[in-house]
Amino acid sequence: MSEFNIYPAIDIRGGKCVRLLQGDYDKETVYGDSPVDMAARFEKAGASWIHMVDLDGAKEKKRVNDEFVVKAAKELTAKIQVGGGIRTAEDVAYYLENGVDRVILGSVAVQHPDFAKEMLAKYKEKIAIGLDAREGYVAVNGWLETSEVTAVELGQKMAEYGAETFIFTDIAKDGMLSGPNVEAISQLAKATGKKVIASGGVSKLDDLKELAFYRNEGVAGAIVGKAIYTEKVDLEQALTEVDQ
Repeated sequence: MSEFNIYPAIDIRGGKCVRLLQGDYDKETVYGDSPVDMAARFEKAGASWIHMVDLDGAKEKKRVNDEFVVKAAKELTAKIQVGGGIRTAEDVAYYLENGVDRVILGSVAVQHPDFAKEMLAKYKEKIAIGLDAREGYVAVNGWLETSEVTAVELGQKMAEYGAETFIFTDIAKDGMLSGPNVEAISQLAKATGKKVIASGGVSKLDDLKELAFYRNEGVAGAIVGKAIYTEKVDLEQALTEVDQ
């Protein structure tokens, strides 16, 4: 059976651990003062991967909260994947050379596909492509703009360039605790023939079980944020029952 990993999420803004509603920077809830302490808590619960996002970086198009990501990567044994504000070869190298296991290319993959192609050729499975979609179309720059490319089109193009892992977010579902868009996630896995990690909408253990049902069709995991912070999902229980 194919693996299915749960990725507890840490979104960093102003050095704190926060969640935004549908990516809206005006709708923020602070869940902790230390992203590194939060990552340690997730590791203690049994997480083998932790998903970290530099929200300030996504908005400002450069690394802003990278020190917290690197600190977590160096201090913990759990693997770290990071997204947000990664725009240059130097950004990618910086994270990978400092212990981060996987770097997510989001907006830059839409706006500069040749750069994504170059990074995929150089770092292979250490690069994931983040596809954040609004009504099927990829959104960029901290979700502030929508492109004219569909998630499936970009996914197929990046798969041709060597991408093995995609992170798919349905923006309409993000932070809403309304259940993931399982259809769109499995469709992307089918269209690309690659691994897809689901992001956005997970609100209960059954959502994770439903996604894990498609593990042999390429659905390789789920990123869970708000549901953990609001205790709708018990991370330890989810890791025991779903994460393999």
